[in-house]
Amino acid sequence: MAFQPIVDARDRSIFGYEALVRSMDGGGAASVIAQVRPEQLYRFDQTCRVKAIETAARLGLRERLSINFFLNAVYEPATCIRLTLAAAQTFGFPTDKLIFETAESEQVRDHGHLTRIFRDYRSRGFLTAIDDFGAGYAGLGLLADFQPDLLKLDMALVRNVDADPNRAAIIGGVVQIAQSLGCTVLAEGVERDAEYRTLRALGVPLFQGYLFGKPALEALVPVPDALWAHLEA
Repeated sequence: MAFQPIVDARDRSIFGYEALVRSMDGGGAASVIAQVRPEQLYRFDQTCRVKAIETAARLGLRERLSINFFLNAVYEPATCIRLTLAAAQTFGFPTDKLIFETAESEQVRDHGHLTRIFRDYRSRGFLTAIDDFGAGYAGLGLLADFQPDLLKLDMALVRNVDADPNRAAIIGGVVQIAQSLGCTVLAEGVERDAEYRTLRALGVPLFQGYLFGKPALEALVPVPDALWAHLEA
């Protein structure tokens, strides 16, 4: 597992880390997932959850841990979460620090199924997140059915937002919608100072991207105070 920091610009803190699966030779998540056959998806999903929790606990993570899950691998939320809860207990990782996020780009076959999963997870004290918002299948329709704790803006919307009034207008609108629904917006893929400053001016509080740290294999990358001083200068 690799871990990438998620930062909170409101108090310059680390909000949490996202766990990202890697191959034994360091290959990215896409190359790993491409090798998973449909009949292996459930076991792969469960294995990644346990590995993320085990590694985070071993590294001494005290902030939140964000774990991606495959919507179409979860057939019954209460049953599928048992191994996750057992892993948290075994490795001593607090369940109230867990975030579960599903990629909007994963095709949602049943909106009702997704909302049942999210509601079950929320009832257990987990935070919930929609990843890649603005790039996939769920969109605003999902927000009408369920309001996740975190709304992660797709990096395609974030890229060069400082030079694109259309992207800025869309993100500003999403921020307003999210605030009215009680969701917190997180911008992914932030790489440049100008992107950060524009997004911050639009009201985005949480950030993730190379500007703050690349995914590090079995390590928790800190965010230096000097970077914050530079960004806020």
